[in-house]
Amino acid sequence: MNRFATVVVAVCCLFFLPNPSSGDSVGKPTLHLTRQSETDLEVGGDLAGLPSGSTRFITYKELLALPQVSYVVSDDSNFAGKTAISGVALTELGKLLSAAGGAELVVAICYDGYRANYPSSYLEAHRPLLVLKINGKTEANWPRSEYGGSLGPYLISNPTFTPSFRVLSHTDEAQIPFGVTRIEFRDEQTVLGSIAPRGRYPSDSPVMQGYRIAQQNCFRCHNMGAEGGQMAGRSWQVLGMWAATEPQYFTRYVKNPKAFDAKNKMPGFPNYDAATIEALRQYFATFAASGKNGGSR
Repeated sequence: MNRFATVVVAVCCLFFLPNPSSGDSVGKPTLHLTRQSETDLEVGGDLAGLPSGSTRFITYKELLALPQVSYVVSDDSNFAGKTAISGVALTELGKLLSAAGGAELVVAICYDGYRANYPSSYLEAHRPLLVLKINGKTEANWPRSEYGGSLGPYLISNPTFTPSFRVLSHTDEAQIPFGVTRIEFRDEQTVLGSIAPRGRYPSDSPVMQGYRIAQQNCFRCHNMGAEGGQMAGRSWQVLGMWAATEPQYFTRYVKNPKAFDAKNKMPGFPNYDAATIEALRQYFATFAASGKNGGSR
């Protein structure tokens, strides 16, 4: 079980639990300026009524007061066996909290720097959920992660997952991070545009195919400035230099990073065929000139 793996989630039931205190309308949760408890969810980005980049906190109790959705999963890699999960749909959080009244892009940030990006297409296709209870229990009584630590304070799952796209040998993957501490509501073009290839290329070119793959895959752990994951410690420009100047090293690293460092947490992608690797290489190579130096391996 690992957070990078594609999983298929089977639904046994799906229903909405109304908020009895809200009547026909749902009140917005209080956004606290400071943390009230270690279980608070940190929220930021483009929040309604606040300057862009603001940070606020929502208590666990207030999240439970929002409309809840529940389902039972039987093949989610974060759990062993059939598991009941309930929480708040990310789209619902976006309607209540984002400046746009429904964020184009939701970003889930984990304690270790891992980031899962949920563009509008993913939100519509897979209906991801911020999990608040597992088998009716709060975070203190959740099962442990594959690494032996907590799955909390929050995690994200999907009621069902059927891949919605395929690019070469990369298939749409379920984004199911655990250890989520912060949710951001962002402009999709701004965030994903930060890693758009340098230059212009036909939509069906290898470079644009590589871009599509990198948005979902590489951007989770590697960063372009302040955007993207901070887990890997190797920036977009470093990957670009490898792709442009050391194509064989780039290929071997993508397929099996642990061959270079046994402690590397990056999963390998041995299923990526030559065309997929080359598309990624051509895409990342467009960033080589933008890096002042290649950095270290």
